[in-house]
Amino acid sequence: MNFSKLPLTKEMLQTLHSLGYTEMTPIQEEALPFILEGRDVIAQAKTGSGKTAAFGIGVLSHLDVKKFRVQSLILCPTRELADQVAKELRRIARFQHNIKILMLTGGESFGKQLGSLEHQAHIIVGTPGRVLKHLNKESLELSNLKTLVFDEADRMLDMGFIEEIENVLGFVPKGRQTLLFSATYDDEILDISKRIQNDAVSVKTTTKEVQNKIVQDFYETNDKVDTLIKIFSSYKPENVIVFTNTKLEAKELAESLVQNKIDALAIHGDLEQYERNDVLVQFANKSCPILVATDVAARGLDIKELSLVVNYDLPHGMETYTHRIGRTGRAGAEGIAITLYSDREAHKIEEYEEDTSRNFLDAATLKKEQGFEMKPQYVTLVIEGGKKDKVRAGDILGALTGEAGLQGASIGKIDIYDRQSYVAIENSLVDEAHKKLKNGKIKNKKFSVWIL
Repeated sequence: MNFSKLPLTKEMLQTLHSLGYTEMTPIQEEALPFILEGRDVIAQAKTGSGKTAAFGIGVLSHLDVKKFRVQSLILCPTRELADQVAKELRRIARFQHNIKILMLTGGESFGKQLGSLEHQAHIIVGTPGRVLKHLNKESLELSNLKTLVFDEADRMLDMGFIEEIENVLGFVPKGRQTLLFSATYDDEILDISKRIQNDAVSVKTTTKEVQNKIVQDFYETNDKVDTLIKIFSSYKPENVIVFTNTKLEAKELAESLVQNKIDALAIHGDLEQYERNDVLVQFANKSCPILVATDVAARGLDIKELSLVVNYDLPHGMETYTHRIGRTGRAGAEGIAITLYSDREAHKIEEYEEDTSRNFLDAATLKKEQGFEMKPQYVTLVIEGGKKDKVRAGDILGALTGEAGLQGASIGKIDIYDRQSYVAIENSLVDEAHKKLKNGKIKNKKFSVWIL
């Protein structure tokens, strides 16, 4: 079914078509008619199912753009997910001028957010804690709210946001539309739906969604670092997320890999926001092939093409296992998920053995190539200028291919933030690019530039 069957404006349909939205995904087909009718919806859909566009199209269709008040609030469990949602909404919002979408998440300057809120917004995308802080300070006002969206509601509960959510609900009008999206449908989610929704339509599309094609290999080993390096040498992945159960282990494992000439970065809860940005940008733009992560730190990450996921530690429960490995094999590609376990953990493997599609292999068959190392394709340059300085990706590309004389093929992903920009440069050319940008200008202005 395509989007033209829905009661959408000509401008909205043209924008969706230009973005490549032609046929609806199952979640869009089932949920959007009810969302557009103004009904409350509780929907079960996994990451990558098109759920952001499902609620985004509904939210944007209901907007009264002339009314400069907050009309929609979208709550997400993490900053990264909020950022993805806001970006997707801004893409769809091109169908009409002057739609203002504002992000309110922790780890960002509260003062800057206060300044942005003074000029109002139509849609707020945020994390529960920061949104509640603004509500309590009366810098955010929701009396005109039409739609309240909970994205990845199960993750918000996992992360202990229930109290913040209850408090936020005290600030929103009773006669609103409430949309609740969750990957799982457990009793806690259903209980919350009953309390906060009114005659909600239940939509479950997980059975219709194409299951990720994932090869699941298990290795028993009592030297996990050595086995991990042999796995990298044998499987030759382009990029990998390795999951550990603790922050300390993530940090120590990344350090061990670097000592073994394998480029790795760790992401965990102790990092400052700018450090998280640095790590995530480098992994996403292929400046670092290995990301070692804890479950909480990895929530909201959306790496579209991921070769391999490794469970360095056995996950706490089958649901976490499914969530971890579901990050590979997306969009029809085949992925690989590898799980390591020691002989002391062998008894915990029994529930995994019930699925005959999983392979239990001998770690002794893995070999490490002589002189094996993993180095990134790109290195990231940081430019001390961003959106607030009116710097665009085209300006950076122009400076690099113009005065600096680089070929476009040598330049990777460019990410523009408020005050900084990141650009991936082919490994062998990064020093030259750094020197040229440092001594040259972007948009006739000089900016500080350094290698990350």
